[in-house]
Amino acid sequence: MDAVQLASVRQAFHQIPELGFAEHQTQALLLSLISELPQTHLQVTTWRTGVLALVRGAAPTRRIAYRADMDGLPIREETGVPFASTHDGMMHACGHDVHMTIGYGLLSHFATHQPVDDILFVFQPAEEGPGGALPMLASDEFQALRPDAIFALHVQPDLAVGEIGLRPGILFANTSELFIDLIGRGGHAAFPHRANDMVVAGAQFISAIQSIVSRNIDPLDAAVITIGRLEAGTKQNIIAEQARIEGTIRALSNDTMGRVKQRIESVLDGIARMFDCTYALDYGANYYQVWNEERLTEGFISFVETRSLARVKRVPTAMTGEDFGYFLRDIPGFLFWLGAETPYGLHHAKMLPNQACVEVALKVLIPYFRERGYLGAL
Repeated sequence: MDAVQLASVRQAFHQIPELGFAEHQTQALLLSLISELPQTHLQVTTWRTGVLALVRGAAPTRRIAYRADMDGLPIREETGVPFASTHDGMMHACGHDVHMTIGYGLLSHFATHQPVDDILFVFQPAEEGPGGALPMLASDEFQALRPDAIFALHVQPDLAVGEIGLRPGILFANTSELFIDLIGRGGHAAFPHRANDMVVAGAQFISAIQSIVSRNIDPLDAAVITIGRLEAGTKQNIIAEQARIEGTIRALSNDTMGRVKQRIESVLDGIARMFDCTYALDYGANYYQVWNEERLTEGFISFVETRSLARVKRVPTAMTGEDFGYFLRDIPGFLFWLGAETPYGLHHAKMLPNQACVEVALKVLIPYFRERGYLGAL
């Protein structure tokens, strides 16, 4: 596919962002595009709103996979481009339109240029939530096509087009959502002794958890607790009966994540006793760390650098989360950052990756898969 065709595909994806497990138009577009490719070596399977497309190799000794996430975010787009989202209040603000375009570009190439090994293209729904990787990984459809190694990328606004960033070992953190409802007793502001004020309880809880990381986690380790939303009360002279607290937890190890959650629950128990209230706790979507298999990652870096396919940067670990970590927990592989060169960060209403990064990804991955660069590290 040429650059103009790829840009058209990317724009088509960008216009129809859909939330997790609701990617019906996106799946239909993918299936339509795939149906136009040569079918001689192609096997297509669907799983919920996802797509699994296998290109059978000419003399396979391995089956490898490329994974692209499909879903958008509940953000109203502010890019002002002609191909902006047509779905009000939804946007591809994390670059999944680019990820799918790269996946389709790779699939298009190998459907017309049969590879030696089998290549499975995994178009995965619900990466942003509630989490599509874990149930897809466990599905009969995926297990019937299970690869020996799996690879993915993610656009990175802070890297220039032509750059890729990665590191062996941990790249992204373990993550967990955090949802808490505090339930007390409302009342008139003039009679606080007759009520259990959940504004005060919520404030005490948020203050108390600030010491969890600083006083419970090894300073050489890393963890983050961020409360992003607090809602309580209905009017200035009514004591709030309920408070809703929403946040996120990030940790570099699964053990540390467990320790942080244990301490949050202990603090909540104390708040409940202190304010004579009850609470409901929900950790929402939990994502496993993205761990890049060392030999595969170093082999990939060497492959790219030796052939001058892109400028490689060894980047630090990030506290971002990605449910691709569940694939890497079971199957060796890696994820790398793809330079997208845009002034707005991920999940911003104006975030728009530079289209040229698609060509860079194909320039890197087509020879890596075609020349079986991964074999030296498997």
